[in-house]
Amino acid sequence: MEIITKFLEKNGLVVAFLMVGIIIYVSGIISDKLTNKKIPASAIAILAGLILAYIGGVYTKGEKGIADIKIFSGFGTMGGSMLRDFAITATALGASFIVMKRTGWVGALSLFLGIVLSFLGGVVVALLGGYTDAISLTTIGAGACTYIVGPVTGAAIGANSDVMALSIAAGVVKAVVVTIGTPFIAKYIGLNNPHTAMVFGGLMGTTSGVTAGLAATDPKLVPYGALTATFYTGLGCLFCPSVLFLLMKMIFG
Repeated sequence: MEIITKFLEKNGLVVAFLMVGIIIYVSGIISDKLTNKKIPASAIAILAGLILAYIGGVYTKGEKGIADIKIFSGFGTMGGSMLRDFAITATALGASFIVMKRTGWVGALSLFLGIVLSFLGGVVVALLGGYTDAISLTTIGAGACTYIVGPVTGAAIGANSDVMALSIAAGVVKAVVVTIGTPFIAKYIGLNNPHTAMVFGGLMGTTSGVTAGLAATDPKLVPYGALTATFYTGLGCLFCPSVLFLLMKMIFG
């Protein structure tokens, strides 16, 4: 048993990929057999990952969730920014530049509109939660854009750790909602072609949620939605701690 444990600890990244594969496989069975595919397997897998991360954090009293357990330390690398950004960038290889050009100014408009609407929604929730200072409102508003924009904005403008945690939570909730909700609303909003997929990605912004939701709707649409969603994240990281923060300071002081 000790030999097996040491072997697993030395090959943490392989164990991480194996565990993710098992989670996705089991999630697919649950989605197919228990929900009749009404809830995407990817949404179930994300929820399972969040639960495992919480259990790992409580068990080890650490900061990296399940990655603090030596056998599962590979999750720290697998879930890191390098592999995440590589996976996001790789999705662009399936997109057609000709089709992307046809989207034109509508795609660009969806990016700005998506950021502003999400930001304002986060600000309203923050106000209802009792936050009134510009830094907290901006950070939580940015988190409503994505769980990456939130902490990036918070770090740039000097938000405390509690507010940054709330911004991440807001982004995670949004990602899960988009993941689960996309297949249900797709037919009602005409989400069945690259053009609408790019607009949808620009409006929603959360790359993980858009990618998972489109994968459950039509895998061919994933590269287009993921592309604008990725631009959304970059634009949000520039826009929120600068223009939107100054706007919050003007209003709330």
